[in-house]
Amino acid sequence: MSVNKKLPLILLFLCSINLIYSQATLQGVVKNSSNEPIPYATISLQGTRLGAEAGGDGTFTINDVPYATYEVIARSVGHTKTVQTIEVNGNVSGIIFVLQNDTQLEEVELFGSREKRAEKLETLTRLPLKPNEQLQSISILSNKLIDQQNALTLSDVTKNVAGVYTFATYGNIRESMSLRGYRGIPILKNGVRINSDFRGVGVVTDMAGVDNIQVLKGVSAISQGLGGDLGSAGGVINIVTKTPKFYSGGEVTLRAGSYGKARPTFDFYGPLNKEKTIAFRVAGSYDRADSYRAKVNSESFYINPSLAWRPDDKTSIVLEMDYTDFSTTPDQGTINLGDYSTNNILKLPDSKFLGFESDRYTSVNSTYAVRLEREINDDLTIKAGYFASDLETYNEGAYAFEGGGRSGLPELSNTQRYREYYGGGRSDKNSVLQIDLVGKDIETGFLKHTFQVGVDYRNTNFDNTAYTTNYPGDDPFVDIIDVTQPISNILPSNISLTVNPARASGSKTKSFGFTIQDKVSFTKWVDVFLGLRYTSLERTKGNFIGRSLTGAKRDDAINPLAGINIKPNENIIIFGSYASTSNPMTSFYRDINGEELGTERWDQFETGVKSNWFDKALRFNVTYFLTSSKNLNLEAIDNAGNSLGYYLKGGEDTRNGVEVELIGRVLPNLEIIGGYSYLDAKYKDHVSYYYNSSPINTPKHTANIWARYAFTNSLKGLSLGAGAYYLGERPHNVWSRDYTHGGVQPDQKPFDLKAYTTVNVQASYQFNTNVSLDVFANNAFDEVGFNAYRTVYLNRIQPATFGTTLRYKF
Repeated sequence: MSVNKKLPLILLFLCSINLIYSQATLQGVVKNSSNEPIPYATISLQGTRLGAEAGGDGTFTINDVPYATYEVIARSVGHTKTVQTIEVNGNVSGIIFVLQNDTQLEEVELFGSREKRAEKLETLTRLPLKPNEQLQSISILSNKLIDQQNALTLSDVTKNVAGVYTFATYGNIRESMSLRGYRGIPILKNGVRINSDFRGVGVVTDMAGVDNIQVLKGVSAISQGLGGDLGSAGGVINIVTKTPKFYSGGEVTLRAGSYGKARPTFDFYGPLNKEKTIAFRVAGSYDRADSYRAKVNSESFYINPSLAWRPDDKTSIVLEMDYTDFSTTPDQGTINLGDYSTNNILKLPDSKFLGFESDRYTSVNSTYAVRLEREINDDLTIKAGYFASDLETYNEGAYAFEGGGRSGLPELSNTQRYREYYGGGRSDKNSVLQIDLVGKDIETGFLKHTFQVGVDYRNTNFDNTAYTTNYPGDDPFVDIIDVTQPISNILPSNISLTVNPARASGSKTKSFGFTIQDKVSFTKWVDVFLGLRYTSLERTKGNFIGRSLTGAKRDDAINPLAGINIKPNENIIIFGSYASTSNPMTSFYRDINGEELGTERWDQFETGVKSNWFDKALRFNVTYFLTSSKNLNLEAIDNAGNSLGYYLKGGEDTRNGVEVELIGRVLPNLEIIGGYSYLDAKYKDHVSYYYNSSPINTPKHTANIWARYAFTNSLKGLSLGAGAYYLGERPHNVWSRDYTHGGVQPDQKPFDLKAYTTVNVQASYQFNTNVSLDVFANNAFDEVGFNAYRTVYLNRIQPATFGTTLRYKF
């Protein structure tokens, strides 16, 4: 064959090679029906593994696309997916996807989207990853779920997460939450701690301004700090407030219900200029209610203003402020008629109140935040934030207690109690400055990195004000009451309080932290996480319950993290991790020989499976965890309850268990949330507690279920919901060899609080796109259960309550 005859064949062959091996780039943007970008939407080429995630401005790029014709799909939770047919025979730009709002899907994504980074989650994790990509076990409770369940309290919302339970309410004045057997885990607002008490006594929050609530389980020290604080081995709960939107809208609601409940709320947002570069949001509420308990009532005012500015398409600045003024009657609850080992809790008649009608607890909390985000280029972002909280509390009221023991007073009959009067105040100021350099999908050879390098500077300063009660006679109490007889609720006029500087306490600490994390993707199916945190802490004031510090004390800690995500397919992730957290806050405590006991430490191992089913409509997760503690420093106390002036080094405490979660849709119009937790929490080689005894208020079993069905066709607009929450038996106190705390009786096993199950039901009707009405019953079967802090507080859970919420959106 001549050369001239071969030439067409050669050209045809070369063209074929070009068509086979030529690759192109697709670029575009994803918007909503208001022509606004949809951040973090997913774009995929059907039948291939090619795809991308849109950036914060809605733009996307897909590289290395072979020449062919594709069905390109754009998805974002809360919107219907959109498909375009695109022929690729060269680079394609200017692709525009417009996704319509999907109201039903918005309601379904109860936990927020696993395919979307939750608002402010990176304040805690500090890595730009979706919740399901993170190494930690994370649950995001969206404001849609809060509205859907008509939840008002932190415990109302977090009971949707397997293993979360209420530790105590301290007379229904705060909410202290627990996880994995650790009492009072830190509760944050926008990433900063509100109440810095190491015991995690909790806070009060208002749901009117909440965008979402983030529950990070287990050791989070790699990004947050130390074991006695934000690196709690149990986890942390972060309350995230609402932020501005660059389109106009809002809602007003009115809620009314049992015991004189009245609660109006509002939420307005929108742009402030034609260019839509400045936007505002302001949410707030007023809340007042009586109680099933006579003489008890509450009132609060809440407001949450914020402002956002986008000077250009790579920069955003957000200013936030949050203010809560809460006032309530502290309610000690009831008493136990049995001994320390016998559960004979009296169901005190609702008409009786152990305190005085003038008793009052007030809490005023302000939080502030300034956040800056600047994209350096497509791969690198700098993030900076300053967060601060100012908390002022005052509590004045009665306390009923048994005689004998440490009180030095004669024992009374089991129905009688001494009643004393007390006062106390706290000023608590916390702040953190946090700066991070974040890289997303940066390639080094065949490896892909998503990393964070950052520093943080934290300050905590609290002062507790103590008061002495001035009784008119020789008795150190107001009176003696009998719960079987009428109880006077009028405080005698000759009782007064004076400040006692000798009993004041407080602490001032500052810490510097450096954190580095890297998610290394070896292939599409394997990610390795590596991290290290260094923390330097200085305490310049310390006087808390007799634990004084002279001069300054400095300590530091290094905590590693390592883990792996294995993805056998796109719907299953098998993960495993190790992390540690330390607490040098108490390292200056000394033993009987005057030697410092050193830093406390916790080690955690965690493994499990995260999975998606039915085109990501249903999520099923299983997690196993094991946490052990070392070198716990405990105060040495004699049998009379007096401090011996030195400390003892505790041995190993262990917490291990399994958590199971099922979340999503089993039918297009049937939503479900289910969870179960098994917890084995034990004291092992311990100086004070009996071997294999359990920590206070630690249940072995918790479970939750919630389902909501939305009708279609002739009943369209109507939805019905029902849920149940189970909290298992748990010891009301610790089983101790000697006195370690008030209310602890040595060598006696504490009684268990009984398990209980509450059931909530509700119906909602959507009249049109603007107006809806909910009616609901919480604890519908009037289950009787108790939350306790030792026997100091025995608070009955809320009995059956009924209510309705009218909502108008615009």
